[in-house]
Amino acid sequence: MGIEVGSILDGKVTGITKFGAFVSLPGNRSGLVHISEIAYSYVNDVHDLLAEGQEVKVKVIGIDDNNRINLSIKQALPPPPRPERRPGPRTGGSGPRPEGDRRPQTGRRPGPSRGFAPEPAQPRGPASFEDQLKQFMASSDSKLSELHMNEKRGSRRGGRK
Repeated sequence: MGIEVGSILDGKVTGITKFGAFVSLPGNRSGLVHISEIAYSYVNDVHDLLAEGQEVKVKVIGIDDNNRINLSIKQALPPPPRPERRPGPRTGGSGPRPEGDRRPQTGRRPGPSRGFAPEPAQPRGPASFEDQLKQFMASSDSKLSELHMNEKRGSRRGGRK
């Protein structure tokens, strides 16, 4: 039986490094499970979840030009259930303020202005990707030119001696 991308195999952890774990596969082959493919949650240290000699189920997710086999433990398992979203008030939003707080409710976070004018309101509705890209590019060019203008003004302030 050949090892091909997408197949799920049983293997044994033969070595652990700071970036992942080596797993022996059928047919005297071996592959690497990168640390990001060990679990659905963040893995700080591979030793926290795997030990040498441990039997694991792995999925072949890639074979490169040098016949190195990339494996995943998390893709060989069903994903964990997502936590239920409970309806209710969200925190940190623009909800009611504590009594005595006299700041106006503007819907904006307080802080210094960056000097950029707000974008003009666009009509709501589906826009094509090309239209969205044109709008983004125009906005980006405008902001870049304003940034360059501010840099040029700022470089004169230092003055030469």
